[in-house]
Amino acid sequence: MFIQNKEELAYKGYSITKQIFSKKELLALISLIEESEKSYAIRQLINKVPKVQELVFKNEKFKNLYKSICGEDYFLSKAIFFNKPAKSNWFVSHHQDLSISVENKVETEKYSNWTNKNGQLGVIPPKEILENTVTFRIHLDDTNETNGALRVIAKSHKKGIIRVDEKFGKNALGEEKVCRVIEGGVMLMKPLLLHASSKSTSLKDRRVIHLEFCNQEVPMGWLERKCVI
Repeated sequence: MFIQNKEELAYKGYSITKQIFSKKELLALISLIEESEKSYAIRQLINKVPKVQELVFKNEKFKNLYKSICGEDYFLSKAIFFNKPAKSNWFVSHHQDLSISVENKVETEKYSNWTNKNGQLGVIPPKEILENTVTFRIHLDDTNETNGALRVIAKSHKKGIIRVDEKFGKNALGEEKVCRVIEGGVMLMKPLLLHASSKSTSLKDRRVIHLEFCNQEVPMGWLERKCVI
């Protein structure tokens, strides 16, 4: 059913679906999240609001999409709620999603750049971990150029970990694409895909449930590991 999305994800590093979630389902998800915490970013979303995972996987279209992309050995490894509110004046420069959230600090070869943000440990794992991770971005609002849609460089996920510094030239890596996603649609992406987002000039929010799934274990343990319902 989602063969084209699976092929696009492998080839381009991202793919965008048609509407998966109904307006009613989106309102239920938004209500759950806002009852928990009114914030522009909620990390460990499923740890804080477990029912979000339950509601997401009650949707048969989403379950079919997930099964088309991920094998039975995959599990939830990270969950975040993001909002870029109306008229937000911040932008995010090109980057890859390199850091994973872990339970313990265990110094291990090929794991680097440890961070501790408000007690949450992060580390950059070997690229094999990231290559076996898939992100599902559930869009709670229509997303386009005016409210901070992601801008991605297609196929950049095949180039490994890319140093983004003063010598970084995005034009040498490929053509940049704007990822417009309809309300209730899902954007699939690989963590190694280079992506950025612009300031918002819209009066509309850009709310996203960001779910990462992986099939690799790590020596320090996944902080947010959850079996898929």
